[in-house]
Amino acid sequence: MTTAGGDAPVARVVDAVLEATVAGSFSRIGFVSRRAVARWDTPPPMDGRVVLVTGATSGIGRAAAVGLGRLGAAVHLLGRDGERAAAAARQVEGAGGTVAGVHLVDLGDLEATADLGARLAAGGGRLDALVHNAGALAATFGTAACGVERTVATGLLGPFSLTRALAPMLAATPSSRIVTVSSGGMYAQRFDLARLVMDERTYHGVTAYARVKRAQVVLAAEWGRRLGDEGVTSVAVHPGWVDTPGLVAGLPTFRRVWRPLLRTAEEGADTVVWLAAGGAGPDVPAGGIWHDRRRHSAYHVPGTRPERRQAADEGPALWAWCEALTGSGRVGPSPG
Repeated sequence: MTTAGGDAPVARVVDAVLEATVAGSFSRIGFVSRRAVARWDTPPPMDGRVVLVTGATSGIGRAAAVGLGRLGAAVHLLGRDGERAAAAARQVEGAGGTVAGVHLVDLGDLEATADLGARLAAGGGRLDALVHNAGALAATFGTAACGVERTVATGLLGPFSLTRALAPMLAATPSSRIVTVSSGGMYAQRFDLARLVMDERTYHGVTAYARVKRAQVVLAAEWGRRLGDEGVTSVAVHPGWVDTPGLVAGLPTFRRVWRPLLRTAEEGADTVVWLAAGGAGPDVPAGGIWHDRRRHSAYHVPGTRPERRQAADEGPALWAWCEALTGSGRVGPSPG
C-alpha cells in the first residue's frame, strides 16, 4: 500500500500537536509518535525500477540508497569519495539491491556533473526516481570548481544541472519522481534571490545553508510545474534532526546538546524512500514540504512567507538564474 495512514483524525491531531513545538516535530519523538499513530505501511516494492541518489556515500543519502535497494531497486550512487562509495555499494547489495553504477562526481563541478547526466541520458533506459541529497554546511567561505560559493554550487546549481540533463529519462519513465532533501533550517529564511549567494565578507555558514535549503524547496516546486505534464512529480522533504557526519562537522554544539533525541539516518531517510518508491499515490499535492510522510506548510516563521504574486514569480526567477549560471538549454514551458 502507498498510503501513510496520516489522514486519520487521531493522526492529524498528533501531527498538529507535534508541529506546534519544533523539538517535538523535528526530533526522534516526532518520528516515533507519527509512525506509531499513523501505522505506516512498508513502502511499495521497487523491483525492476532504477533510482539515482546523490550524496549517497554517508548519512541520509546512504540510508536512502540502502532503503531503496532493500525494496528491490537498482541504485546509481553518486558521491565524491571512492572508498566510501564502495562501502555504500556493498551495503546496497547486502540489503538485496542492485548497484546500477557508482559515479564519483563533485556536484560543485558543473561541467563534470553535466557530463555525467549526458552520459546517463545517452545510455537510455529508465529512471524512476532522482534523489537530491548532496550538500554540506560549511563553517568557512569557499568556492566550488565552478567558481560559485560552494553551498550554492553543490546544493542548488549542481542538482539543477543534473536534473536538466536527466529530465528526458524521467519524462520517459511513467510516474517518475524527483525527491529533494531540504532541511528544517529553511524555515528561518525567506527566499530572496538577490541575497542567495553570500560573499566572503558577509558569509555565515548556517545562514548560507538555510538560504540554499529554502531555495531548494522553491526549485523543487518549479521542476514539478515544468515537468508535471510529462508525468514527473517533484517534491521536497524535510528529514528532521538527524545524527549524520554532516551534523557533526557543521553543527557540533547542536549535536552535542540534542544527541539523545536525534533521529538515525534511516529514520531521516524514511520519507525520502517512501516518496521515491511511490508513497502518497499517483496524485501528490504540489508545493509545501514533506515531513514524516505528510505534506506540511513550507512556512512557520513570521516574515518568511511571500505575498501571493511574489510566490508565483519565485520559481521561474530561480530557474532562469540557475539556467544562466549552468549553461543554455530549456526544459518545459517558458516562465510566465
